[in-house]
Amino acid sequence: MARYTGPKWKQSRREGVDLFFRAGSKYQKEGRITQLPGVHGPKQYRSKPTGYSLQLREKQKAKRIYGVLEKQFRHYYEEAIKAQGNTAEAMMQLLESRLDNVIYRLGFAKTRPQARQLVAHGNVLVNGKRVDIPSYLVKINDVISLSPKAAKFAFITANLEQKYDTPLWLNKKAIVGKVERLPKNEETELDIKYHVIVEFYSR
Repeated sequence: MARYTGPKWKQSRREGVDLFFRAGSKYQKEGRITQLPGVHGPKQYRSKPTGYSLQLREKQKAKRIYGVLEKQFRHYYEEAIKAQGNTAEAMMQLLESRLDNVIYRLGFAKTRPQARQLVAHGNVLVNGKRVDIPSYLVKINDVISLSPKAAKFAFITANLEQKYDTPLWLNKKAIVGKVERLPKNEETELDIKYHVIVEFYSR
């Protein structure tokens, strides 16, 4: 199960946006999130991007947000091509349907990396069966829940106590969620231009 294990804020600074939604960090308070990486970052300015650069950065941003490496990310694109309808929307739905993302979107985890860890450690059930593969794709009518052990974790309790608006394509009750339908573009909460990513791969 390959994944990036380096500094996450380095990735955010490379893209110029907070990819992991860590409010209140010193990087945000000091305004460093928009600076270029490296010791000379504060003194440099981002050059005007080319069309190719815009497509590449959009792809890299999406990969980093969802915690997916290149081979798997391209696989999602190839699967989206085979799907009926809009390729960009199909790719978005595949990424949003990842089990670790669904755990995050249900509010069980504060960040996607935290949700990934929950799944990988065997703390998540799908239709009553333990699933420890973060990239597992949930389907309509699947029921996702936390194990009794995980439900007692202090950080889970804290996450559940926070006010959180569950997306309309998911239904949540306590530590149980259900996939009602596939998400729509306006329900992703992310500023990702999936059509630009499709253009990058279809060059």
